[in-house]
Amino acid sequence: MDPKVAAAVAAAEAAGPGPGETVRIDSWIWAVRLVKTRSVGATACRGGHVRVNGERVKPAHSVRVGDEVRLRGEGRERIVVVTRLIRKRVGAPVAVQCYVDNSPPPPPREAVAPAGVRDRGAGRPTKRDRRELERLRDMGGLDGPSGPAGRPRSR
Repeated sequence: MDPKVAAAVAAAEAAGPGPGETVRIDSWIWAVRLVKTRSVGATACRGGHVRVNGERVKPAHSVRVGDEVRLRGEGRERIVVVTRLIRKRVGAPVAVQCYVDNSPPPPPREAVAPAGVRDRGAGRPTKRDRRELERLRDMGGLDGPSGPAGRPRSR
């Protein structure tokens, strides 16, 4: 481990909970950079997207070393095992030292086809372009047979 990273890990642990103290799950997933903000972490907990050892948890649930945390979001599921408890948000190299990532690899970017990408500066789509896009959608190519967000289109 890089000496700078080791020093940052030591500083994060010193600022973390003492022996016998705990850390809230919403605070921990924010501190190790699994979510962008603590409020997003709390919302994910309330929405049932965070599980600790297989159980849905509330934002105030205490997390311990060795717990398995499953976080669903951004189109994939992250599965991590807690190795260190920290309260303060730390840099990415330090954050990865606080958990073991057992997540399946994310899908390759090529697998997700860019839908409706237009050349920069091409302006608004023409009537012909719009009809071609609708034809693709009707075939199930972009948003499925019912159009965007599952709502039927009116003509």
